[in-house]
Amino acid sequence: MRFSMLRRRWRAPRFLIALVLALIAQRLCAASDDSALTLDAATRIAASQAPQVQAQLLRAQAAQDDAVRARQLPDPKLIAGIDNLTATGPQAFDASADFMTMRKVGLMQEIPAHAKREAMGDVAQADVQLANANSVVMRLDAKRAAANAWVMLWAAQRERTLLDELREQSALAVKATKANLAGGIGNATDALSAKAAAVELENKIDAADADITAARAALQRWIGDRANDALAEPPDFSDLRASPAQLHADVDRQAPLLDWSAREDQAQARLDLAKAGKHPDWSVSLMYGERIHRTDMMSLEVGVSLPIFPGNRQDRDISARYAERDAVRAEHEDARRAQREAVAAAIAKWQGDDKQVRRYRDELLPLAADRARTALALYRGGGSLQPWLEARRDEIDTRIAYANALAAWGKAWAALAYLIPDSGSTAETP
Repeated sequence: MRFSMLRRRWRAPRFLIALVLALIAQRLCAASDDSALTLDAATRIAASQAPQVQAQLLRAQAAQDDAVRARQLPDPKLIAGIDNLTATGPQAFDASADFMTMRKVGLMQEIPAHAKREAMGDVAQADVQLANANSVVMRLDAKRAAANAWVMLWAAQRERTLLDELREQSALAVKATKANLAGGIGNATDALSAKAAAVELENKIDAADADITAARAALQRWIGDRANDALAEPPDFSDLRASPAQLHADVDRQAPLLDWSAREDQAQARLDLAKAGKHPDWSVSLMYGERIHRTDMMSLEVGVSLPIFPGNRQDRDISARYAERDAVRAEHEDARRAQREAVAAAIAKWQGDDKQVRRYRDELLPLAADRARTALALYRGGGSLQPWLEARRDEIDTRIAYANALAAWGKAWAALAYLIPDSGSTAETP
């Protein structure tokens, strides 16, 4: 009675310990999953930390500073000199020789026309808009590049796993040929062929390992040391972030076209600046003259430019800027048409890759595996080894082709997933 009670008391703590250990293991697994590098995490890191992105942000800051400077008046000029200095005779270069000699000092300020200053500011502001648009484009490009690198690494790891799964069957075939040879019902050729097939498989696995290393290096370029983290499961590449209909409709919001509106504004601002060239510029100078034997003098001068012959100057400038603006508009339309073509081609490729992946996964891979297993079973039952060698070679090729199809599928998805900035505007945040 006491013994059974003691056993029940001992079982309870052991049950609690097992429960605690299970909870700890679950937490550890969850933590491991949380620390795995997802594709979205990789793209966010690239969009905020990639050197190219940082460089473009600095260019945008430089353009902003230039925009503030563009509307300011030019710096004043300090003028100093000497007037009416005797140049010949026994008193040459003597400042006291003549009462007209005068040392002078003064300030001169150039005042560009108000319309010209406003136009210069508009040009600089258009440069800011273009730099900001290029920053968004660079973020999207970095996201797409990081996504491609992530996909290539994931596909290479998947290929390695698929090939590694074939090792057991290769070892079984080698063992079977050796057993048949020892039993006197096989031959040395079968044993050597099975061994060669196993070595060939190892070569394919080594090639996959090299691809993993190269893909990890490519990902490291965009996200740094996080590329060494384990990869999480990929997103559903069969589901686009934006529907094909939306992608066709929102061509102007896509990365290759985001900067074209800013380019048109820039060309228009330069045209306005050329038109402002017909407005005269002004200058004001104040001079103070010191004479040795006479009273000091002061002078005030006002200057104005006279654009009275614009035919080969201002009018030519205006005509050139008109041509440039119209050229930008034509190029914008060409870029819009090219993007529609590119989107249609990218969608078609993604749809085709999706079908190929499904066909490989649902039909070709199972068929190749069944064929290899059947051929090996027939050999072990007394048949020829050659059907298995052929089936094994085809299965390896099928698995490698499947991994390549996965990579192409993921890259086709990424090409469409990062065309439009997040939050539906050009003010994308990393």
